[in-house]
Amino acid sequence: MTKTTLTLAERLQAWQTPARLPAIKGIRRGIERESLRITPDGHLAQTGHPGVLGSALTHANITTDFSESLMEFITPVSDSVEILLAQLSDIHGYTMRHLGEEQLWPLSMPCLLKGDDHIPLARYGSSNVGRMKTLYRQGLHHRYGSRMQVISGVHFNFSMPDSFWSEWHQLEGNGGCLQDFVSDKYLGLIRNVYRFGWLIPYLFGASPALCGSFLAGREHQLPFERLGKGTLYLPYATSLRLSDLGYTNNAQADLGISLNSLDEYVSSLRRAIGTHAPEFAKIGVKVDGEYRQLNDNVLQIENELYAPIRPKRTAESGEKPSEALATRGIEYIEVRSVDVNPFSAVGIDAGQIRFLDTFLLWCLLTPSAPLTEEEIALNRRNFNKVVLEGRKPGLELEVFGGDTLSLKALGERYFGELKEVAALLDACCGRGCYGKAHAQQLAAIQDPNLTLSARVLDELQQSGQDILPFGLELSKRYQQQLQQSRPRYWEDSYFDEEGARSGMRQHKIEQSDTSGFDEFLQNYFGQ
Repeated sequence: MTKTTLTLAERLQAWQTPARLPAIKGIRRGIERESLRITPDGHLAQTGHPGVLGSALTHANITTDFSESLMEFITPVSDSVEILLAQLSDIHGYTMRHLGEEQLWPLSMPCLLKGDDHIPLARYGSSNVGRMKTLYRQGLHHRYGSRMQVISGVHFNFSMPDSFWSEWHQLEGNGGCLQDFVSDKYLGLIRNVYRFGWLIPYLFGASPALCGSFLAGREHQLPFERLGKGTLYLPYATSLRLSDLGYTNNAQADLGISLNSLDEYVSSLRRAIGTHAPEFAKIGVKVDGEYRQLNDNVLQIENELYAPIRPKRTAESGEKPSEALATRGIEYIEVRSVDVNPFSAVGIDAGQIRFLDTFLLWCLLTPSAPLTEEEIALNRRNFNKVVLEGRKPGLELEVFGGDTLSLKALGERYFGELKEVAALLDACCGRGCYGKAHAQQLAAIQDPNLTLSARVLDELQQSGQDILPFGLELSKRYQQQLQQSRPRYWEDSYFDEEGARSGMRQHKIEQSDTSGFDEFLQNYFGQ
C-alpha cells in the first residue's frame, strides 16, 4: 500500500508522540570558521602559516583556505551545542596564543588589501596532493582574482541522527532503501533552503559595509554611500559577502545544477566539471612548463561550485566528492551563507546555532516539490534583493505563484511554522533554548534594527569611524579575551600533540608519492 506524503502539520503531530520524540535528540553539527590573519595596523599578514600550529594539509582543526593568511578553524562533529562552542573557543584560544602580535580580523569582508599580488596563496608542502591544492588556488586567482577569495564566512554542517532516520523511514519510507530515503529528504531540505534561505542573510548577514581597498580598480554598479575616509556601504544591505561583489561565480549561472534527485545532481555536477570554458582557456593550463590552473573547464574541481548550501559525504583519500555521494549517498549538508558574527569572539553564538537547527529541521520536514527553472529564478531574485536591501522599509518579495508580500509579512508567516518546530526541539532536548532563539529572531523580523547588519552599520554611523578602526577594536578585544581564555574542552597539550602529529602525517604523504605531478593529475581526473 502506497503511503501519501504528509503535510508539515501532520509530520509535526507524528513526531510529538512519546514513542518518536526521543529519536530527534542528537542533531549533529560541525563548524568551519574562516578568519584572516592581520597585522596590528589592519593589513593582511604576509607571513606564512605559523609552523607552531602544525601542518595546514593534515591538521584536524587548524588549517588554511585560499591564502596562507586565511585561517580556517574546524570542529569535530558534535551533538552538543555547548561542546561545539567550547571546542571552537579552544581552537581560537590556542591559535591566538601562538600568533605573536598578529590578530584575527573579525568581519567577513576583508581588511586593508594592497592588491592581488599581496595575497599569498596557501601552501601545503611538496606532495602531489599538496601541490594540487595550491594549484587549484592558483587557478582561482587567475579566474576571479584573489580578493574575492579572502572573504570569510562560517560554514555550518548539519545532520540528523540515525534514530531520526529510522523512525521517519518507518513512517513514510514506502519500504524503499533507507539511504535513498535519507538522500531524497536531504535534497528536499536543500531545495527548501533555496526557497526560504533569504532568512539567513537577513538575520545573520553582517557585511553591509566594506573597506574601499576591496574594490580598488574594480568596476561595479552598486550605489555605494561613503562613510569616513575609506568605507563604502549600502544603507539597507545585509550581506555584501553574498552579493555579486562577493563569493559568487557568474560563469556558473547557466550550469543548471539539478537538486531534484541525487542522480541528477551528481550527473549535472560531473557535466560542469567536464564542460570546456573558452574564457578560462585563454588563461592556459600549462604555460612555459608552469601550471596556471588544474584545467580550463567551467569548474576545475567540484569545490569550485559556489552555492549557499551543499550536499556532502565524507570522501575517502583520493576520492572525488561526487563519487562519494554517488556511491554512498548524502551524509550531511553544509550551509555556507552565514556571515562571520563580529559580535562573537568565535564568529557565531549559541542562539544562532539553535535557530539554524530549527530552520533546517523546518526545511527538512516541510514538503519540498522539485524546483523548476522559473522558481529557481524567483528564488535568486528574492535572495539578491535581501542581501542588497533586506532592511529597506516595505521591501516586497515574490511568492511562487504570482503573489508578492512584504518581507515582514512573509517572515512572520514562516516564523509561525518555525515556532512549532522550535517547540518540538524544546520538547525533546532544548529546555526552552529553541523557543528563546526563535523569539529573538522573530523580533528581528519585526524590527530590522535588531539584525546583525543593522547593528554593524549603527555602530559605524554612531562612532563616525571607518570600518578599519571598528574591526581593529574588536580584533584587539578578542585577541586579549582569547589569549587569556582557559581551556573548556581541550588542554593546550592536545593542540601541541596534534600539531606534531600533523607534521608527521604530511611528511608520510610526501614520502609515499610514487608518481610525478603530471601523472598524478591524469589519474585523479581519469577516475
